[in-house]
Amino acid sequence: MEMAALIMAMGIPSGITGFCFWMLERKMERREREREKKEDVREKQEFLLVKGIGAAIALGEATAEAVSRIPDANCNGDMHAALEYAREVKHEQKDFLTQQGIGAIY
Repeated sequence: MEMAALIMAMGIPSGITGFCFWMLERKMERREREREKKEDVREKQEFLLVKGIGAAIALGEATAEAVSRIPDANCNGDMHAALEYAREVKHEQKDFLTQQGIGAIY
């Protein structure tokens, strides 16, 4: 009888411990899936922000070009400087994103 009691005494705590580790593992997996979903959403948000910035710069460039063609508009150096700055930022952003894309490939 002592041997059976010893085996049961060893088996019950091991089973409980195994069950607890299984529950912890499930909880960690669930958190990991949620984190991955949030990361996917964050990545899409970043993509849309970059596209929005590009669209805003393109709109600003088109507006500045259109206004500069109007004979009575009296464009000063500020508009030309702002247009040049917008183009510079656009190219910097494009170069940075290209560099990041190449870095992700290799």
